[in-house]
Amino acid sequence: MKKILLCLFLIIGLNGCLIYRSYERPDVAVSDSLYRHSVASGDTASIASLSWEELFTDPQLQQLIEEGLENNTDLGIARLKVQEAEALLMTSRLAYLPSLSLTPQGTISRVGGNKATKTYDLAASADWEIDLFGRLLNSKRGAQAALEQSQAYRQAVQTQLVATIANSYYTLLMLDQQLDITRRTAETWSESVRAMKALKQAGQATEMAVAQSEASKLSVDASVLSIERQINEMENSLSTLLGLSPQEIERSTLESQQFPDTLATGVPLQLLNRRPDVRQCEAELAVAYYATNSARSAFYPAVTLSGSAGWTNAAGAAITNPGQWLLTAVGSLIQPLFERGSNIANLRIAKAQQEEALLTFRQSLLDAGAEVNDALVQWQTARQRILLDEQQAASLRSALRSSELLMEHSSQNYLEVLTARQSLLQAELDVVTDRFDEIQGVINLYHALGGGY
Repeated sequence: MKKILLCLFLIIGLNGCLIYRSYERPDVAVSDSLYRHSVASGDTASIASLSWEELFTDPQLQQLIEEGLENNTDLGIARLKVQEAEALLMTSRLAYLPSLSLTPQGTISRVGGNKATKTYDLAASADWEIDLFGRLLNSKRGAQAALEQSQAYRQAVQTQLVATIANSYYTLLMLDQQLDITRRTAETWSESVRAMKALKQAGQATEMAVAQSEASKLSVDASVLSIERQINEMENSLSTLLGLSPQEIERSTLESQQFPDTLATGVPLQLLNRRPDVRQCEAELAVAYYATNSARSAFYPAVTLSGSAGWTNAAGAAITNPGQWLLTAVGSLIQPLFERGSNIANLRIAKAQQEEALLTFRQSLLDAGAEVNDALVQWQTARQRILLDEQQAASLRSALRSSELLMEHSSQNYLEVLTARQSLLQAELDVVTDRFDEIQGVINLYHALGGGY
């Protein structure tokens, strides 16, 4: 019998070691190979170490970001979630203390014609759970991990908010420049229509040439209206993001924006500590880990001490006046024997959820690495395309001047002039689009590396 009891205690002791073990970050093999060789750098510095004020130097954009951080609804909700998690952690910490309660009561009873008897009991009671098998410990650790999860979520919301505000602002600057180019093109087309009508009256142009120039001018006018609509919609969207009613957004110009000429990504391991969504996934893994430990704790006894102290006049069977002190103390141990399989099922569920959290954590790292690669390649490609677009636009301006001179002093078809102007318009718009793509690459890389908090 002693050997059997000794074996049982050894089994309980070995299994109980898992209950008290703290969470440790799993070995993530992909953390050293998240960046492709074409974008990786040995420098541990990263643009994510810059504050958003240092990266986004436009004063008007900085003011918009400050308003967003103060008024954005999603960020306000995230802050409240942190407060909820802090309250839960406080509750789990106070669970180590005994619970106290006052239970005063009094009764009046009368049987037949006898004199009424009055009894009273002024008592206080206390209950204290002794955490021998880690139930309260794992609950507290799980609440701490849940707090870290909510804090990481708040940071993720803030980094996304900063990136979205910046992206919306620069989108407005791009649309402003596109609108300016398109309006200047529309004025040029108006002059062309007047010139073609004059040439027709002089017998030097056909009705078809006039109709073609008018159609091209109407197409550009339609583009102006479309860009104006996009600007209005973007201003409304940005106003809502800032927690404001739809209104006009004060802004500067795309040409005045300045960013670093080189962007550093740092080492992949920094994503584990800087990316808030990755830290959120790891905190979820820690919560699942402690939930598994709590499920294991349910197989072990629960030890509770309780007691009460009070002043009563009904101690025993006799009613005495004045009353007497009444003290009681009780110790209880509850060992689960048959719970209809609920403890086993809860442990299996907790283990499965822990495995799910581990897979999610690993996938979040892969997604973070892919976002860094995509953003850096976007920035690099946009810079190369800007050079090509500017050369193309210069060549098309030269071609347009040549075609206009040939049309004035020769019999060249006006259709070639129309084609040259249309190509130049598209090339100038491409320069603006690629400049915006370059800025967007900076924003995406900054966000992908965990900057903005």
